[in-house]
Amino acid sequence: MVKNLGQQHSILNQYIAEIRDERVQQDSLRFRRNLERIGMFFGYRISETLVYEKKEITTTLGVAEVPVLTDYPVLATILRAGLPLHQGLLNVFDKSENAFISAYRMYHKDGRFSIQIEYSSTPDVEGKVVILSDSMLATGASMVLAYKELLTNGKPKHTHIISILASTEGVEYLKRSLPGSDITLWVGAIDEELTAQAYIVPGLGDAGDLAYGKKL
Repeated sequence: MVKNLGQQHSILNQYIAEIRDERVQQDSLRFRRNLERIGMFFGYRISETLVYEKKEITTTLGVAEVPVLTDYPVLATILRAGLPLHQGLLNVFDKSENAFISAYRMYHKDGRFSIQIEYSSTPDVEGKVVILSDSMLATGASMVLAYKELLTNGKPKHTHIISILASTEGVEYLKRSLPGSDITLWVGAIDEELTAQAYIVPGLGDAGDLAYGKKL
């Protein structure tokens, strides 16, 4: 299931407009903050799908019956561009366990590249709801590998995958690579074009570089 929240009129589109805008991108602090706000927005929407139970809360004047989460989701992200988005989700689900996966592009002499998982730190995800986030879904390869890496620590009950911007090719790759999985893909926008270097067009550029500076 794919949920494109950018098709609805909401403040999310304001945040997406700012992270796309090359003038606003000059301020890395604002860029990170917008990614964080987008994470909070997605977190709120996903919270509507979770399971709640009624709990009696004692106030200074009496007792209130309030629906509260039965279990917090595990929050997983792909380093490094996913970190601000992950922080936004953690602002919403502040009692969650966290998982971090390092994926990078290994370039070959012929100009091609492959995605490599270098490091992962994850809790047990068996039977749990997982939210796996990364700012961009270009080819979809790193997201598929990250999801499979999570499976080495159990089979989640359901996985919510979040990407702010996705390519059509990346969305289709996820569908082909993870058929029959209990997965919901949440995106803010889907762009049609993907360059030979696997950059989304119009996209926004390299989210990691814009958030944390250029890398060697």
